[in-house]
This record gives sequence, structure tokens and C-alpha cells, in this order.
Amino acid sequence: MKNPYEVLGVSPSASESEIKAAYRELAKKYHPDKYTDSPLADVAEEKMKEVNEAYDEIMNAKKGGGSSSSSGTYTNTSSAYYNVRVLIQQNRLDEAERILDSETGPDHSAEWYFLRGMCYFRRGWTQQAAQYFQRANQMEPNNAEYRQALENITRQQSYGFGGYNTAGAPQGNGCGACDICAGLMCLECLCSCCR
Repeated sequence: MKNPYEVLGVSPSASESEIKAAYRELAKKYHPDKYTDSPLADVAEEKMKEVNEAYDEIMNAKKGGGSSSSSGTYTNTSSAYYNVRVLIQQNRLDEAERILDSETGPDHSAEWYFLRGMCYFRRGWTQQAAQYFQRANQMEPNNAEYRQALENITRQQSYGFGGYNTAGAPQGNGCGACDICAGLMCLECLCSCCR
């Protein structure tokens, strides 16, 4: 799914009333009743679905500090972090890391550590990924997504498997079926937040 704030045309700092007003305007604009017997009916229906999903995601995030994505784990609605997740999903790791590196200062958020870990994981650098996942978990121990990523990579390492792509990695010691499974589980976590 696209960035929900962009879909509604509001900023991440918008108030609840601003979000509701933007939603109402778009709902009026794309309501199916306006497009009965129109060649644009399918387009309007798809747009209305997108608007509803964006509104639900934002409102659930505001209520519970997370989103309503199918995994229920996406916790940061920052546009930059959303874009980093999309880039990681598309395996555009250099671009994702550039965005993360542009965030200066010593105090990074748990989401920043998690996403940095995902970049390392996608490169197959599991030891580095584990360090970043562990830091994200220390900062937000109740976050299911961070916990699952750390558990998956810890399980993977306990079986003695390194990354599935160790080229250029400072450390790595092989590849196995567990690497692929763990990679797919982490990828599923990442992908489910972008739907």
C-alpha cells in the first residue's frame, strides 16, 4: 500500500480532525454512487478502497501507536521510514541505507535500528543484522515485529548458519535452508506492513 498520509493528502503531524476532514472530502469525491453507469466506476471503486485503507491505517496507528496492517506490527508512520521499508522490499538497499544514513545524531529510534538490521539481513550479513535487531528490541521490547525478527535470526544462528549472501560481508559462514526460511519470514514481516 502507498504511504497512507500521501493517499489522504495530509502530513504525519495532522490532527485527527484534519485527517477525518480529508477522508470525508475524498469519500465524497470517489463514492460509488457518483459513478453509477460511468466508465470510471472501477477506477473510483479502487480509489475509494485505497482511501478507506489509508484512513483505517492512520486512525489505528494514532489510537494504538501502530498500524492496522495485516501483521499489526508496523509502528512508525514516518514517511521516510515508510519509504525505507518500500525500498528494502524492492531490494534497493543502497537507497534505503542512504535515507537511514541521512538521519544524523547519536539517538536513533528503535525503528531505525530495525530497518538498518533489515538492510544487513537482506545483504545476508546476519551477525550485523542480529546486533541491530537486538538494539531495536531493547528499545521497544513489546514490539512483535522486532521480537520476531530477532527470534528468527537467533534461531538461524543457533543452527550454525550464516547469511545466504556473504559476499562483501565482514563475517559469514555458509548458507542453508534455514537461512532461506528465516529470510522469507523476515521478508513477510516487512512486506505485510507495506500492503
